[in-house]
Parts: sequence; structure tokens; C-alpha cells
Amino acid sequence: MTTKMIHIVIAAFFVTGLNGCALHSLPEIPTSTETVAAGSTVTRAGNAQNLIGDGVAVGQTLPNLKLTDRNMQLRSLDELRGRTVLLSISPSLDTQVCERQTHLLGEADVKDLPEEVVRVKITRDLPFAQSRFATETGFENIFYLSDYKSAEFGRGTGLLLEDLGLLARAVMVVDSEGTIRYLQVVPEVSHLPDMEKAFAVAREIATEE
Repeated sequence: MTTKMIHIVIAAFFVTGLNGCALHSLPEIPTSTETVAAGSTVTRAGNAQNLIGDGVAVGQTLPNLKLTDRNMQLRSLDELRGRTVLLSISPSLDTQVCERQTHLLGEADVKDLPEEVVRVKITRDLPFAQSRFATETGFENIFYLSDYKSAEFGRGTGLLLEDLGLLARAVMVVDSEGTIRYLQVVPEVSHLPDMEKAFAVAREIATEE
């Protein structure tokens, strides 16, 4: 074996070792199966955070709120009527938990989620950041909406964190008539929502309609 080949082998060994360490050092993100009411209180790292706005609940009609799409166009939630909609809501796209939540949403088609189900991601990130995320991850099959202008969505659903000005972590399933059929507001913001449960509900509703 030549000196050059030895150097290549050694380099490959160290790269593999470093990658392995990095993978094993990633903290496991807890998944919560519990929920609290919109408009109540959640925690962030154990510290209480009030949710402000008009809290929505299962059985109610999702308010016709306006958000901004990736093209900087105002879009109304009523535009989604007629289809089953799965809303994945999180504070931002640029944290490990938020990124993982959005990856689960983007990979949902692998989990036999019907094409009829519209997958929507809502954060208070700028639309430019949402576009960047979609391009970098390849999750162009998600409809991204931003609540950055006035937090109309957060206030209209009771999912706005009062102190941070960001959205709580939640997942919602809405049927074709705009009725909220499933809602999980994660009690601890650093935990993931139960996306598998939301997928199951969305599949069931899409089959009914």
C-alpha cells in the first residue's frame, strides 16, 4: 500500500468516526401524546408560557384567517376548504425540534398518507426562510404559510406564545367543511407532537370524504 493510499484510509477512518460520534451524540427528542387547550398555558424548558388569542377546539370551524405564502401573497384558510387538511404548527423552522417536526410532515407520503390530504406548515418565519428550507430539504410537497405580519393565525387560534411572540407547537386536522377534527397543543414546546396520531386521523377523514 502506497503512502497516499494509507493517508486516504486514515482520513476515511477519522471522518467515519467523527460522523458516528455526531450521530450518537444527537439528543433524542421526546414525543408528547398529551395536549392542553389552545389559549391556555404551555411550558418551554419547564417555564410557563401563556397562549394568547381566541382558543379553538375540536368540533369548531377553523376561522378564516389570512397568512402569507412563499410568494409573499396573502392566502385565506378558506381556500383549503373541500379537502382534508393537516396543519403542522411550530415556533420556527430553525431549531432541531421544529426541523424534525417538519421532516415528519414532509415524509408523510411514505407513511401512506393519501394525496388528497393537504399538508400545511405554519410558522412565524419569514416566507424567504420557508422557501430556503423547502429548497434545502426538498420538501416542496408541503404548503408553507407564514404568520409573520400580525400573528393573525396565532391570535385567531389561541396558539400565540405571549412572551416570545412565536407560535406554540401543535398539529391540527381539519375536514373538507373546515371543521377541526383533531387538535394537539403540545404541553412542552421542546417536545414533538404525536404526528403518527395526526396522520392516522387525516387518513381516516380522507377515506370518509
